[in-house]
Amino acid sequence: MAQFEARTSAESGRVVVSLAGECDLSVRDELTTALLAAVGTSRMVVVDLGALSFLDSSGLHGLVTAYHAAQRDRGHLYVVNAGGVVADLLDLTGVAELLSPPADGTRPGGDHRHA
Repeated sequence: MAQFEARTSAESGRVVVSLAGECDLSVRDELTTALLAAVGTSRMVVVDLGALSFLDSSGLHGLVTAYHAAQRDRGHLYVVNAGGVVADLLDLTGVAELLSPPADGTRPGGDHRHA
């Protein structure tokens, strides 16, 4: 089983979900539960991927599912701080663009990818 952690914290008008470890099929339910709970409690959800070392298609699905749930509730879900293979996968699939914070100076927590 993959080592994975999803921590949620409230910060100045938003909920931050920090993901760490490896996000694959074995933790799909844990990821989806954490993200949907965050979307259910805040109109602004920031998913910090800085400590995430692996993400597969089930993790992408969880992120996109939570994004659509936020949209239905007129909320927002963004990913920030992705690096390495996680950032590469987000870019390759177009999910990075879908979940990037706005570029108008209202960024909720940083870039989606480290330079």
